[in-house]
Amino acid sequence: MIKLNCLAVDDESLALDLLEDNINKVPFLNLVKRCKNAFDAIETLQNESIDLVFLDIQMPGITGVQFLQSVKEPPMVIFITAYQQYALEGFDLDVVDYLLKPVSFDRFLKAVNKAYDLHNLKLKSAQVTEVEEKEKGLVYETDSIFVNADYSLVKVKISDITYIEGLKDYIKIHLEGSTKPIVTRMTMKAIEEKLPTEHFFRIHKSYIVAMPKIESIRNLKIKIGNMQIPVSEHYSEEFFKRIGQS
Repeated sequence: MIKLNCLAVDDESLALDLLEDNINKVPFLNLVKRCKNAFDAIETLQNESIDLVFLDIQMPGITGVQFLQSVKEPPMVIFITAYQQYALEGFDLDVVDYLLKPVSFDRFLKAVNKAYDLHNLKLKSAQVTEVEEKEKGLVYETDSIFVNADYSLVKVKISDITYIEGLKDYIKIHLEGSTKPIVTRMTMKAIEEKLPTEHFFRIHKSYIVAMPKIESIRNLKIKIGNMQIPVSEHYSEEFFKRIGQS
C-alpha cells in the first residue's frame, strides 16, 4: 500500500492531538511531523518529503493561506479550520478539501480518501509520461530540488549547481550563470542526501562539488569557473578513486 507522508500544522496543541489521532487510524497515512506555526512547516517541507499537509488557517504570524501562497509547488493540502468564511479562498488555492472544526472522523476519512485517489492518479500519470519519454529516447529523471530561501520554497535545477559551500547551519548553493548564490538554512549532510551521488562529491567538510563542472585539479585544488576549491586530506583518497586517479 502506498502511504502518504503527512504534515499537521495548527497552533493549538489539542487540535494537533485530535488530528494525529485521526491520522493514526488511517492505514495509508504516515504523520511525519506536527508543527505549531508556518515557519516550522516551511522548514519541514524543505527537509522532508511531504505528500499531504493538514493546515489550519488562523495562526499567529503567517496564516495558513499566506503560507500556502508562499510555497511555489506545494504538496496536497487539506484546510482544517473553525472559520467557514475561508472556504472559497481555500478552493481558489486548489486545496484538496476544506474541513470545519470539530471534524468528525467520517468527514476526515472522506477528505483523505480524496487525497489518496488524487495522489495515485498523479503517480499513474507520471508513470505513463515516463514510459512515453523513454519510448522517445528522452532522459526522464528528477532534475530539481526545493530549498527554503527568502521565506519561500525555491526550485533549484540540479544541473545548474556548480558547488555548494557550508557555513555553519547555512549553505550557499552556487549556480552556473549566476553571480548570486542561494542561501538556505540546511546542513551539508541534508543537502548531500538530496543530490544524486553519481554527479556530486563532498571534497571538504565545507564543500560539495558537481563532478561534471570540474575544469581542472592542481595541488589539491579544484577549479570550477573562477573558483579554486580545496580538497581536504580527509576526502582526498576517495575523491581521487572516484575520478580514477588512485
